[in-house]
Amino acid sequence: MKIALLIARVLLGLIFVVFGLNGFLSFIHMPPPEGQAGAFVGAMYVSGYLKAVLALELIGGLLLLIGRFVPLGLTLLGPVVVNILLFHAFLAPAGLPLALVTAALTLVVLYGQRASFAPLVQP
Repeated sequence: MKIALLIARVLLGLIFVVFGLNGFLSFIHMPPPEGQAGAFVGAMYVSGYLKAVLALELIGGLLLLIGRFVPLGLTLLGPVVVNILLFHAFLAPAGLPLALVTAALTLVVLYGQRASFAPLVQP
């Protein structure tokens, strides 16, 4: 089980580091989204909000990759994962499979860190 948790953590970290860096360096060409998804991403870009999200992705992914402060990395990435899921569910369904894989990896890593988050769900 420890190996599966390590693989999930490293894969999740790589996903967020690569896509976070891509937002700043543009080394993977991605066509701009169309329609409402394009308007949403455009508004995030123009306002500067997208840079903050990309920075959170990069920092959270690095924390997962190095294996230090993994609960902090998950805390930073949790809202990002939820927004990725909702974005693809409502605005760009073509990317939903990768969003579901990312969410599943997040849940696996979260399961491995459940002791750190247990106090949050106790009365």
